[in-house]
Amino acid sequence: QVQLVESGGGLVQAGGSLRLSCTASGRTFSRYGMGWFRQAPGKERAFVAAISWIGHNTYYADSVKGRFSISRDNGKNTMYLQMNSLNPEDTAVYYCASGSSDFATPQTYTDVGSWGQGTQVTVSS
Repeated sequence: QVQLVESGGGLVQAGGSLRLSCTASGRTFSRYGMGWFRQAPGKERAFVAAISWIGHNTYYADSVKGRFSISRDNGKNTMYLQMNSLNPEDTAVYYCASGSSDFATPQTYTDVGSWGQGTQVTVSS
């Protein structure tokens, strides 16, 4: 089982930037893909971005393409989400997710093996 801990959330004004981090433990980090999901008040948890186990492939929701960038450092067991040009619609709790099996990349709920506890991102207008 993978344990995931997010950090880096907070309050930012529209147009600003934040970088989220997710540190993993419990399995060999370089053997599974990672991803970010978010859940806004009153809405279902939704896919944001994902990165393959070795970092060569990245995937983004249409709503964040060109603004968010996902990356990973396998030497530090850490994944990142750089969020630029934030707007109030990006306000949500952001969850880190690990792939459900070796080499799986979590882009849907069924692909997720473990979740982090979530970190709040609030964008003010």
